[in-house]
Amino acid sequence: MTIWSLLVREILHRKLNFALGVLSVMMASGSLIGSVTLLRIHDIRTGQILEAKQVELAKSMAQLKDDTRKAMLKLGFNVVILPKDQNLSDWYADDYASKYMPEDYVVQLANSKVVTVRHFLPSLQQKIEWPERKRTIILVGTRGEVPNLHKSPVKPLVQAVPPGTIILGSELHRSMNIKVGDDVKLMGKSFKVQACYEERGSKDDITAWIYLAEAQELLDKPGKINAILALECHCTGDALPIIRKEIAGVLPNTQVIERGSRAIARAEARTKVEEQARQAVENEKAARATLRQTREHFASILIPVVVTACAVWVAVLGFTNVRARRDEIGILRTLGVSAKHVLIMFMSRHVLLGVLGGALGFGAGVASAVYFSAAREGADVQVIGTDFSWAGLLLASVGGAAALAVIAGWIPALMATRQDPAVVLHEE
Repeated sequence: MTIWSLLVREILHRKLNFALGVLSVMMASGSLIGSVTLLRIHDIRTGQILEAKQVELAKSMAQLKDDTRKAMLKLGFNVVILPKDQNLSDWYADDYASKYMPEDYVVQLANSKVVTVRHFLPSLQQKIEWPERKRTIILVGTRGEVPNLHKSPVKPLVQAVPPGTIILGSELHRSMNIKVGDDVKLMGKSFKVQACYEERGSKDDITAWIYLAEAQELLDKPGKINAILALECHCTGDALPIIRKEIAGVLPNTQVIERGSRAIARAEARTKVEEQARQAVENEKAARATLRQTREHFASILIPVVVTACAVWVAVLGFTNVRARRDEIGILRTLGVSAKHVLIMFMSRHVLLGVLGGALGFGAGVASAVYFSAAREGADVQVIGTDFSWAGLLLASVGGAAALAVIAGWIPALMATRQDPAVVLHEE
């Protein structure tokens, strides 16, 4: 009868002892594999959450930016292009230019490669006496916006005033009891009231808007404008020098003024949206990192305790097994079986115990980690097919468990080989 047949018979004879040993090793291996797998699933789930968060935030950011853009557009144009010889003190005092420039300037600007501003709106503005109504008003001649031809078209900030129509500010139409659809005369020319604005609390309340060509005719300024309104694309504190440089390269006989409060409001609104989006992602990353650290800390305490307890238990089972087999060991030694072969028999038992426990522990650890993660995360995580070496982890589990069982059973096996068969048989 060979040593291996004796080993198999002994295991079948002492099933409980062997099963308890396998269970003990399985618990040690399972706790380690389960912790590693749990952390791996956590990382996978973190990647999924952050990826979904990024997609969600990208959509939200697009929507928020669009909403912010629409809200900020209500602030109006924030860049004014004036003739170069315009005295800025007079312009700030009157809020309109007394110098003029060709209307073609706006077309040149739109056809250029300027990227810092868009939504070009030429205007001719002047304070006049409305002779038919005996009122001092601000007359603004305007036309549709001239788009940047090298950019994608966008919705205009303001709607063009059709020829033959007039738009009145709140103070004008209220004080003179004018309604939409009425016909009015201005400087001898008839206009139909297209719209009446609500109160804005600015000079717009005493402003009348007509088509640019008709304003040029009434003011005797054919082909002339005194301002080009534009919208700054990216509002930052250092944008104005860049805008001035770009526009000066196209229209050297002009100067650029920025309406600071409106530009700052637009910039702050956009910046706030971007910061909120970035902060949401950072908060999610921090929360996941904190959760991972907590699980790592728990595993660093649990695993040593479980492995140590299981090793002690395997050693105790080893001592019990050696004690129960004293007669068998004595007989084998008397029949000529060497101490080396006895040692091999006992150590082979522990290796087999470790291999089975490691394999079972691997399966139990992975299954437990998946179940626990699904329960805690609220979603199933696909762990198969990821870039994680499951084969390597299985080998590590089996090899580590076998090493644990061998180490724990080494002393009981040595005790078995050092027993004097004569003493054992004599006692029995």
